[in-house]
Amino acid sequence: MELSDFVGKLRGELVSLTRFAGEDVTRAAELLSEALDSAVRLTLLEVLSAAAADVTARLDDTVVEVRLADGEPAFVVTTAPADAEYEQQIPAAATDAEPGTARLTLRLPDALKARIEAEASRDGMSVNTWLVRVAGRALDNPGRPGKAAGRRGPGQRITGYARS
Repeated sequence: MELSDFVGKLRGELVSLTRFAGEDVTRAAELLSEALDSAVRLTLLEVLSAAAADVTARLDDTVVEVRLADGEPAFVVTTAPADAEYEQQIPAAATDAEPGTARLTLRLPDALKARIEAEASRDGMSVNTWLVRVAGRALDNPGRPGKAAGRRGPGQRITGYARS
């Protein structure tokens, strides 16, 4: 979706309002329309995001998101898998605890999100399914991943002096 088309229409409307005004008012309208460009784009993105959230709230097991790609918005529609398919993808220990599903908002750094998407794609599954599977495996693993054995105290700081 090209926002430039919509911003251009608004600019044209503002300039056409001044067609009977003097040259100084017309010039002021042109300058004002240029200055409002980024504010209009941001407002349009907010409208699109609100619309996507409203649609998502009315749909079961479907999420509509607005994502920016090269500065232009795009709608992404994600549907949760059917319950039978979903339960097959979850480790057995995770399904014993409680039936049903829950929605969770997770904020990730862009680089980590890209790596997760790549791994999920390589495994031929959705990001949601991949994250559920990885979380289930991590919880089923009796060890604590990422923690060095025999280490005491928080943090990873090394202190001391070295000679050269």
